[in-house]
Amino acid sequence: MEIEHVPVLLDEVVEALNPQPEHLYIDGTLGGGGHTEALLERGARVLAFDWDLSTIEFVREKLHNYGTRVQYVHENYAEMSKHAPAFGFEPVDGIVLDLGLSSRQLENPQRGFSFQHDGPLDMRFDTRNPHTAADLVNTLTAEALADLFWRYGEEKQSRPIARAIVASRPLRTTRELAAVIAGAVGRRGHKRGLHPATRVFQALRIAVNRELEAVEKGLAAAIELLKPGGRLAVISFHSLEDRLVKETFRTLSDPYYNVPREILHVDTSRRVLERITRKPITPSAAEIARNPRSRSAKLRVAEKLNPADGA
Repeated sequence: MEIEHVPVLLDEVVEALNPQPEHLYIDGTLGGGGHTEALLERGARVLAFDWDLSTIEFVREKLHNYGTRVQYVHENYAEMSKHAPAFGFEPVDGIVLDLGLSSRQLENPQRGFSFQHDGPLDMRFDTRNPHTAADLVNTLTAEALADLFWRYGEEKQSRPIARAIVASRPLRTTRELAAVIAGAVGRRGHKRGLHPATRVFQALRIAVNRELEAVEKGLAAAIELLKPGGRLAVISFHSLEDRLVKETFRTLSDPYYNVPREILHVDTSRRVLERITRKPITPSAAEIARNPRSRSAKLRVAEKLNPADGA
């Protein structure tokens, strides 16, 4: 049975981007296709990126009735500025980035994203990536693993978990790893209802897919592709991603905010963005009740300024 993916903050994204017929939009993280479909329903043209080929194949069939108004690129959204011009998507009216996993990915044991199902320690979005979570778990030193769990998972018990993993190697499946983590931290890992393996799995997934680097490059690419007045809507699900989005939007909208801009390759003497959301938009209680996975989502929106208005 195919798992239905429920798009998060769908109405809020549509309101923020205000899609118009024949205008150009990029969905940098196709996922289950919900945001792309909503844009298409309003007459827009969409270029959809995803680094998971199975996702593209699934959504292509789901949205086949929209014909050539939607086109697909099997690539990380961080590379969108390299590919969008070839499809005529430069500049564009709006871009959406939903940085979460799709339900199809989480519920597929063979992908190894979740400890709820036993499967190989894979965690790759793009199977062309030669490095899996198993490679990290079984080759890194205890010190390197602890640093990874702290840096990308903000896991306070990173050191005992890392030592337990090294002592239990080799580990090949998600439930083997989850059991070792639970044994290492016991009840300390169950704060706020979280399974003790939650943050470690997040950290491994981020490291395998170099997700934070993708966010930095993807934001820069998106800002480059937007036309003046175009909007960028970004949905994040954990503090590391949200912090990057928040800092980037603030840096490019406030000429007095002292954050390095080197990676963004922008003129530091003028404002590039106008923040539409000073505080993130979060799901309503009704949406969380319908889709509990949306509870940690945060939506931030910014609009690209005309260079003449950015001084």
